[in-house]
Amino acid sequence: MHIAVIGTGIVGTCTAAWLQRDGHQVTFFDPREPGEACSFGNAGSLSPSACLPVGMPGMWKRVPRWLLDPLGPLTVRWRYAPLVVPWLVRMLRHSTKEEVTRIATALRTLLEPIFDCYGPLLDDAQANHLVKRTGCLYVYSSREIAAQWAWGMNLRRSLGVRMVDVDQDELEAIEPDLKGRFRFGILAPENGSTLDPSALVKALHAHCMDEGAQFVRCAVTGFERQGRHVTGVRTRDGERVAVDGVVVAAGAWSARLAAELGSRVPLETQRGYHVTVRSSNLNLRHTVMAVENNLMVNPMAMGLRLAGTVEFAGLKAPPNYERAQALLRQGRLLFPHLDTSEVTEWMGHRPCMPDSLPVVGTAASVDNAWLAFGHGHMGMCMGASTGREIAHLVAGRPTQVDLTPFRPDRF
Repeated sequence: MHIAVIGTGIVGTCTAAWLQRDGHQVTFFDPREPGEACSFGNAGSLSPSACLPVGMPGMWKRVPRWLLDPLGPLTVRWRYAPLVVPWLVRMLRHSTKEEVTRIATALRTLLEPIFDCYGPLLDDAQANHLVKRTGCLYVYSSREIAAQWAWGMNLRRSLGVRMVDVDQDELEAIEPDLKGRFRFGILAPENGSTLDPSALVKALHAHCMDEGAQFVRCAVTGFERQGRHVTGVRTRDGERVAVDGVVVAAGAWSARLAAELGSRVPLETQRGYHVTVRSSNLNLRHTVMAVENNLMVNPMAMGLRLAGTVEFAGLKAPPNYERAQALLRQGRLLFPHLDTSEVTEWMGHRPCMPDSLPVVGTAASVDNAWLAFGHGHMGMCMGASTGREIAHLVAGRPTQVDLTPFRPDRF
């Protein structure tokens, strides 16, 4: 079939690659170049362990304090508050222990096969050099402090995630640059990362193009339909492209298109920031998650990337790069010897659902449209497995993952 894939981020590109492996013809639609939205600026983690949702038990107690700090880990611009507060309340309702266990169990099913699902795509695109599997270190100032996060870590372990305690001497031996600030760690040895998330998306996209895909660099405004079938895609410049099916994987811009296909979902954008220290003199081997600081540190090809925090301000508000500077200050505190003479800053829109579960499934009012968005800060982690499952749906095959928790009509 001829399938329109709306979106050239990691989810759309992986989906297209899996569809091509089934022999389908693909046309991409996106006003941006491949790998230039969230797929450009994410932290690059490929983590089977990242199955905990954003909303965790007891989080509601900390939210008011966070909201009073404009540079804190979670902030809302006040003009946007009337729109997002109901969404935040909904998210907090999913933060009970029972809900978190349910959500984490579902997320683990998409996360566990990360490398099995990326493997064939990386081989096809000759892009294996962009992925490394050196593990992730969750680090703490002490073992006693780490106990505050024990419930979540134990939930991970109960779902089959391998987690290994690392005492101070071993921690400093395997990562000398952590000496002085961290005295205890937990290693997730099965985790990995990409050296350059944008380059990874571009490599996969380029292979799709080499295999015959087309790319219409324009926003999609709507669809042509006959009954329960999409027959064409309409673009902003007035073009109509006939198709046999469509996949909506447009990240934070997906809600309007999903609604036109009968699926109304509470999609929100969590605006994420990063700082990349191009002049970094650190020699980290692992991705490092400084849990107490809510800061992910990842050594990449272009430098050391520091990422974290959540801001709610919608799709149109300008960036507040003071939040990026706050990340840099955190990095300097954790690594006093870090050379920060050359840095770059970025802000992007993470597509998020209140239950931290992506939308993966068939649209409500048509039979040949599929939805694949809402992966939050784990799009890079779940892009390949989502793409594989969408390809199964398009082909009418049984899925390898139970997609019931991710169905578009769950709201």
